[in-house]
Amino acid sequence: MDFGPLETAEGSEFSGCRQLSVFLENRLGQLLRLTRLLEHESIRILGLSVEGTIDCAIVRMIVNDPDGAREMFVQNRFAVAECDMLVVELPAGRRGIMAISAALIAGEVNINYLYPIWSDVTHGQGLAIQVDNLPLATQVLSEKNFRLLEQEEL
Repeated sequence: MDFGPLETAEGSEFSGCRQLSVFLENRLGQLLRLTRLLEHESIRILGLSVEGTIDCAIVRMIVNDPDGAREMFVQNRFAVAECDMLVVELPAGRRGIMAISAALIAGEVNINYLYPIWSDVTHGQGLAIQVDNLPLATQVLSEKNFRLLEQEEL
């Protein structure tokens, strides 16, 4: 049996951003408590999604400094997970979301979830997209000339 080096997608080239998922008790004031931690720092929330259930909530966010935010959340005893996301600049016109979705469907890439990204004046509005196959989604969107933003551009 050959136990040579295995090939993985690690280090594959794609324009991605890091999303932090913070797990909160679903009770009054928890989102405020979380966001106040960033109030006196140079960390800005660029995209935010909250999914609540009866007893807990998942706050997904993209920030301009994911390492700093993660450290701050951990120090304050929040449970944090991290994953890679695509951030796609919306094309001009009224059907940007539809065009991005159609491109991903044509490439057989499943969208798990998405949410808007607030950008600065140098970039248009964008979508943070979590997909089932990041390298393939990157390839598909690049071939269709969508602009993928990297973490440093946010």
